[in-house]
Amino acid sequence: MKRNFSALQDDFDLLVCGGGIYGAWTAYDAVLRGLKVALVEQGDWASATSCSSSKLIHGGLRYLETFDFKLVRKALKERQMLLHIAPHRVWPLRFGVPVYADSRNGMLKLKAGLTLYDTLAGFPGEPMRHHHFLKQEFSGRFPFLHDADLKGGFTYGDAQTDDARLVLELVAGAIGHGAVCVNYARLLEWNEEDGKVCGATVQDGVGGDTVSVNARQCVSSAGPWTAATAQGRAWCRLSKGIHLVLPALPAQEAVLLTTKADGRVFFMIPWYGRTLLGTTDTDYRGAIDHVAVDAEEVDYLLAAANDYLKTAWTRADVIGSYAGLRAMRQSDAAHPSSVSRDWELKTAANGVLHVVGGKLTSSREDAAVIVDRVCAQLGLDTVCATQDRRLPWKPQQDFSAWTTAMTEEAQRLGIDAESVGWLLRRHGERAVQVFRIVEDTPQLAARIMSDLPFIHADLVFCAGDEMVQHLSDLLRRRMPLLILAKLDAQALSRLAELVAPQLGWDPERRAREVEACGK
Repeated sequence: MKRNFSALQDDFDLLVCGGGIYGAWTAYDAVLRGLKVALVEQGDWASATSCSSSKLIHGGLRYLETFDFKLVRKALKERQMLLHIAPHRVWPLRFGVPVYADSRNGMLKLKAGLTLYDTLAGFPGEPMRHHHFLKQEFSGRFPFLHDADLKGGFTYGDAQTDDARLVLELVAGAIGHGAVCVNYARLLEWNEEDGKVCGATVQDGVGGDTVSVNARQCVSSAGPWTAATAQGRAWCRLSKGIHLVLPALPAQEAVLLTTKADGRVFFMIPWYGRTLLGTTDTDYRGAIDHVAVDAEEVDYLLAAANDYLKTAWTRADVIGSYAGLRAMRQSDAAHPSSVSRDWELKTAANGVLHVVGGKLTSSREDAAVIVDRVCAQLGLDTVCATQDRRLPWKPQQDFSAWTTAMTEEAQRLGIDAESVGWLLRRHGERAVQVFRIVEDTPQLAARIMSDLPFIHADLVFCAGDEMVQHLSDLLRRRMPLLILAKLDAQALSRLAELVAPQLGWDPERRAREVEACGK
């Protein structure tokens, strides 16, 4: 993946502005259908909402309470397909749901809901089908939850991903089929002829140059920045969600819980050897460019978790955190939790198509609808090219056999077993290129931090091959060390020095990157 801003000086069938999950799927689908495509992103790939999710590919069990069966069915269908076409990128994850004497949803209601969830998923087999457990069995699976007044519980299947790397893989796939994809390329204005969009003026965030990108059709997948205009504010409602990163819990399964304070659903999710705790869901009217985690939000999540944990978490246990904004469809609902997560495609007066709302899980199918619209407007008769198509980095051979062979090779190279497992998920078939780095420099097989499953060779590979422009790109989205660990200036300097040869950074540039990353 190489960045080439000058390649935007061309004529395109489609210009997509916004490099999150919707922009990435749209560009990938369109180029596979034969369109000449440009994709620009004002920051780094997946640098906003699409790296701030709960990292789940799921149907949305809680949406059954609002009778949003159509959305749940669509998401469950996409979940099953993604597990098939991208086993390296999307993997099964079971969730436990405890039932206490004072739980808002009792045994019968949960049983009915989970049965419906399985039905909407097409009666899946293991590991997705739900199971019921008596008190002792459930407590044994989740020993960190208090068992006073516990009546039993259920487990059910959904799936997990690394959201930022999912976006990156799709961008890489689009580039591989001829699309021009440039990060740090800011949309300055839409260009029009006779009141209709004909492209955009885009500024290079690295060199400062501007270029007029000519395009027959334009799509804005700007996420929360849709609400930066009066028109956009009429279309969408912004909701803020935060997650906390906490120490690992003694279980490989996630937990779905409801807060005692207001009955909202939240999760405890294992991820890269840590626990994600989230999320909040509150209306947001602040600055879109400066979304931060507030102290009261931290206290809200910790209190919600501590109502269930045998050993309470405190602020001192919080390793990292992140906040993101959801741009949902406009709604009169009193609380954003009641607003549908389904999406809409709006058309501005100048012809630009704007994406409003949506979910990580169902973004592929929604992007297919976007490209269908684009193709119809261009007079092209094409069909979706991403349905059941393996993701770009999925191994060609049987996935189980490939995993076994790659694990054996990695361990011969001195890479520890846990790091190997995550390495294969992060890179798919490209993991062999990380192995070659270890062969050339064996000491790079060592972990970056002893308690996280990342090796130095992985970081070097990402720096050299994944369009990294800043240290924060590398340490937040290519490899999420900034939220999984507390890195001081010394640690940041060491990592910047490690990747400086790949990025062409001199000591002065390294110092600037470390300073910016530590803010």
